[in-house]
Amino acid sequence: MASADLRQELDCSICLSIYTDPVTLRCGHNFCQICIDRVLDTQEGWSEAYTCPECRATFRRRPVLQRNITLCNIVGSFLSTRPDQEETGIFCTYCIHSTVPAAKSCLLCEASLCDNHLRVHSKSAEHVLCDPTTALGNRKCSVHKKVLEYYCAEDAACICVSCRLDGEHQGHHVEMLDEASEKKKEKLRNVLQKLTTRIMETDKRVQSLQERRREEQGKAAGVTETVTALFRDIRRQLEDLEKRVLSEISRQERRISLSISDLFQQLEIKKDELSGKMRHIEELCNMSDPVTVLQEPDTGDLCDTEDTERHDNQVRGAGDLDVGLISGTLHTLALIPS
Repeated sequence: MASADLRQELDCSICLSIYTDPVTLRCGHNFCQICIDRVLDTQEGWSEAYTCPECRATFRRRPVLQRNITLCNIVGSFLSTRPDQEETGIFCTYCIHSTVPAAKSCLLCEASLCDNHLRVHSKSAEHVLCDPTTALGNRKCSVHKKVLEYYCAEDAACICVSCRLDGEHQGHHVEMLDEASEKKKEKLRNVLQKLTTRIMETDKRVQSLQERRREEQGKAAGVTETVTALFRDIRRQLEDLEKRVLSEISRQERRISLSISDLFQQLEIKKDELSGKMRHIEELCNMSDPVTVLQEPDTGDLCDTEDTERHDNQVRGAGDLDVGLISGTLHTLALIPS
């Protein structure tokens, strides 16, 4: 009885089952965390305050749930000492004063029995015993309310003796449930074996793909390093080529500028000479003595065409920017390895 009393103390008042992750409200009552969270969620929708489902204590704000470590440890210890009971959660139907784990369930009686009640239970064939279960109704025929004993292979259905002899399965190929179950288990084992083989094959393919990925990643890293080095070399060659082309342009520009400067100096000298002659002629034109004017040597044709052509030839001879040479230098880009 002490064990039964302890078991009742470990029941959540909301789900009526043993605590799962027990938490405590400020009022001191304990609940499963998921149970009290659901209750508080419901209250949040229609109530201005939160209340404890046990004592109706009110809270203006949603209470903070404190995990009850001591109660959690007690539940763990209790479950560890009674694994069979808590694993199935099925108790003896006839132990009304305490919760005793069931050892078997009787399909005919639709009841579960502990070891003590099982010893006095009927041993007749119609009382079919099975592992503890709550789905006793599923083990009986829905038409004749008799225990399912046979399996109809044609309709893939579990049937009772009346279904076989007088019902819609009369004349069908039927087997005992255990026999049919073993055959199906054999098929399932074959399927399981095939699935196991396929899983192993899949694992091999996965390993192969992983190796292939590592290989490709290694190749990609190698190609990346090669390409990086190639473009680094290309950039270096481009920089060298740029320096050579700009240097050539500067050299040609200096040479042409020097030639033009020489011609410019010559023209300045020529201009000074022409200006002196112009002043002398103006003086002659302003003289009133005809004898002096006529005795002055003839100045000749100052607008000599040959002199102009010679000057033009000198300007052309100063040279032009050698674009062809520059283009040829730029074409060395084609020599960069690809």
